[in-house]
Amino acid sequence: MSITRRGAIAGLAALPALNTRAQAQTSNFPSKPLTFIVPFPAGGPSDIFGRHLAQGMSTRLGQSVIVENKSGAAGVTGVDFVAKAGSDAHVMGMMSASAGAIMQHLMPKMPYDPARDIAPITLMVRVQEILVVNNKTGITDFKGFIAAAKAKPGKITCGSAGTGGITHLAIELLKREAGIDILHVPYRGAAPATNDLLAGTVDSTLLDISVSLPHIRSGALTPLAVSSDTRAALLPDVPTMRELGLPKVNSDNWYALISPGEALRANRQKIYEAAVATLKSKEVVDAYAAVGGLVVAGTPEQLAAFLREESQKWAAVIKSANVKLE
Repeated sequence: MSITRRGAIAGLAALPALNTRAQAQTSNFPSKPLTFIVPFPAGGPSDIFGRHLAQGMSTRLGQSVIVENKSGAAGVTGVDFVAKAGSDAHVMGMMSASAGAIMQHLMPKMPYDPARDIAPITLMVRVQEILVVNNKTGITDFKGFIAAAKAKPGKITCGSAGTGGITHLAIELLKREAGIDILHVPYRGAAPATNDLLAGTVDSTLLDISVSLPHIRSGALTPLAVSSDTRAALLPDVPTMRELGLPKVNSDNWYALISPGEALRANRQKIYEAAVATLKSKEVVDAYAAVGGLVVAGTPEQLAAFLREESQKWAAVIKSANVKLE
């Protein structure tokens, strides 16, 4: 008997054993506590989203879901940890717009292949962004902001949470669609950008609504427009950029639930079912809404299509604005 034939027969003989192991992994899943990776520091809105989801999934899966914060590289570090988990569906995590659709067009070499190493589970939540100004600017509405920007090209400053992140690209998208020249000022996070806005160091910011909301309510900042298709429930009187004549300026931030790309489909299905049931619960819907989050809870197929659309959208903005990582 040839070596090739013996190898083929041995391979066929091994198939039932492999199938039995796969079935056992599925029927026993989850067989131990699960790890939930949040790719940003503790305490922020993304951490809140992750911890509420993890808590609800723990109840539904009958195992502890332990949250670990692994921040760095605009969320890429945490997603890479999930990608490197191989076939272990006991590891899952959140993926942001930056790590899922933006950084692949900016980093010279991604540590993972988003299409191969990540399995989409569900789009968890959308977070609307809002353009605000310091009251000392004298600008009171979006029309006035555009007029000031056109009267003084390159002089109006707008802070973001960092070069290459979604808040930066939202500014570039606004500049392109409104035909204005404003000066982007990158910060290392939304908090320092907001602090400088409150101090008058920059004129405006375009950040997640949850970041600016307390200062809008205190009267320190003036909201001009929401860069989304719908008005924000927390600020129903603030118009959208679509209403103001810029329908393409939609820069909702978002977070998705992912598993390792090699995780068994049946195990991913269990994760999906527990996640969607949790996301649709009144407790989670209300908790997300309190920090400006809109629950989505779609299918894996819908998330996969959404990731492709977001990647194409932001790739075009990056190219037209010639955005480079610092």
